Amino acid sequence: MEQAPVQTSKIRKLEDVREIESRPYGAFMPHGDVLAALEAAAAAHAERPALTFIESDDAGAPCASWSYARFIADVRRTARAFLQLADGAEPRVAFLLPAIPEAYLTLWGAEAVGVACPINYLLGEAHIAELIDAAGVNILVALGPHPALDVWSRAKDLCERCPTLRHVVALGGAEGALDFHALLRAQSPEPLADAAPRRPDDLVALFHTGGTTGRPKLAQHTHRNQLHAAWGAACMYGARDDDVILNGFPLFHVAGSFVYGLSILLAGGHVVLPTLLGLRNTDFVKAYWRHVERHRVTLLAAVPTVMSTLLGVPRAQEDLSSVRCLLTGGSPLPPELADAFEKRLGIPVRNILGMTECGGVIAIEPAHAARVAGSAGLPLPFCTVKAVDDAGAPLPPGTDGVLHVQGPNVGPGYVDAEGNEGVFIEGGWLVTGDVGHLDDAGRVFVTGRAKDLIIRSSHNIDPLVIEAALLRHPDVLMAAAVGAPDEYAGEVPVAFVSLRSGATIDANTLSSFAQAHIPERPAYPKAVFVLDALPLTAIGKLFKPALRLRAIEWVIGQRLEQAGLAGRVEARAEIDGRTQLLRFSARHTDEADEGDEVAEVTEAVRQLMAPFALNYRLDAHTEREATR
Repeated sequence: MEQAPVQTSKIRKLEDVREIESRPYGAFMPHGDVLAALEAAAAAHAERPALTFIESDDAGAPCASWSYARFIADVRRTARAFLQLADGAEPRVAFLLPAIPEAYLTLWGAEAVGVACPINYLLGEAHIAELIDAAGVNILVALGPHPALDVWSRAKDLCERCPTLRHVVALGGAEGALDFHALLRAQSPEPLADAAPRRPDDLVALFHTGGTTGRPKLAQHTHRNQLHAAWGAACMYGARDDDVILNGFPLFHVAGSFVYGLSILLAGGHVVLPTLLGLRNTDFVKAYWRHVERHRVTLLAAVPTVMSTLLGVPRAQEDLSSVRCLLTGGSPLPPELADAFEKRLGIPVRNILGMTECGGVIAIEPAHAARVAGSAGLPLPFCTVKAVDDAGAPLPPGTDGVLHVQGPNVGPGYVDAEGNEGVFIEGGWLVTGDVGHLDDAGRVFVTGRAKDLIIRSSHNIDPLVIEAALLRHPDVLMAAAVGAPDEYAGEVPVAFVSLRSGATIDANTLSSFAQAHIPERPAYPKAVFVLDALPLTAIGKLFKPALRLRAIEWVIGQRLEQAGLAGRVEARAEIDGRTQLLRFSARHTDEADEGDEVAEVTEAVRQLMAPFALNYRLDAHTEREATR
């Protein structure tokens, strides 16, 4: 008997989550595999739009659209094509595609019959090859030669480099590759009856996270993980079949695939994809509000740095009355940025906490509840979050510790089981590496990070990649990479080195040397600092918190100078318990009226800090210093 689509719940508070949990799990998510859930949604909403691709940044240009009936038929065709190419083996399908409809078909088609491995198409060829080898990929789908986006130069030779890779499929065609659309045209659109049954705990995808350190880090997903994360998100949004989400996130990122993609499709909603380059298309961003008006978008999706950009996009009386919420995550959300967005645009902002290792979602600020500053929201139904001390003991509400999460969204670990140590622990718990606490209402707050991962525009960068590159130089004794705050990317990598005795190499030379040995451009350090010695703990380990503070002071010092505040404000970073804190002292002059001067400088500092995800404080004034 055909199963009905799932129905969202309207969650406002913890008691609503507990009410869902009081019922059998099957009432929350009745489907055992992703394709079955998509089939049910397509049967219920056959003629409604599922996907729309904005092909031009011109808001008046035609768009390509897929109804649910066409979408599910093309998913079936794609799945059959992969079965045919695998020739009796399990299809293991990697793809190097931007966020376009064919990427959605590839992801869900691969998951219907095998294992998907979405890969960041901006990575270098050697890094991509490592991921393909680690995942045992036998089919690769890539964007063919294209004037706007060069992916093909990194894809065309991978068959020769990767022993398990049997077929390369090019979207748009390419010499020596199979043609994606020709493959689909040769397949039946009928429901799959020739595929092996899929079970909830079957492996369905491998998503790379962090960076390459010799062992590519691939997080495993099961059907249960993805369905729970996506449907939990949909319930937190109160997703409806008339929702329209503008989703510019790539599908190699869990946010694009599940948080803003699968969640809306399961609800019967409409996913709108903004051009081949997504939100990296500056001309599209300039016309962003016109596209929102044209498609009657109800949900926006953006990382905090994009939110900051959108605040500066001029409006021309566009009707934004359809928009009910902006959803954000991927990096900390500064309360000042959320306040400014809501005040200027009248669009509520809701924060999300997630990780690749748990389908992209841990907690969400419910769309039907008021936003609480600093909160990442309530844990998903059937998902438990706790803060623990250094001994692993749970901490009471309001007390910061390392956050652990347990639930159906938590994946089974990494392909390389050695990476599981200290991350996936006894009892099905995932150690997030985030520092934070829960409040009395059950909301999760993230106040810092215990892990070293650098997150640049939602792209995870393993600092070991940078450190290993610098340590290859014979003059470098020690190296450490950390994230420095950035108003556009959230974080950018910077590096600190100490030199061997007698060495005199300069920072610019080291930076150029490192770039030649780093496999991905986003990991290139924004700056390299040469220190007499790197800070160490009592047992000789690198003490990275002290380096993060130096990176914060460097960035803020630059911004103060650019804003003409260098002589009027002093900034210093320090460690406040488990968190990093930036303190400002605003100086007044003898000639100026103290109150006016203080107010002016205080407001200037607030505006300067608004785009940054930093914990900062304006100190109480002294005789020579004044702040709030």
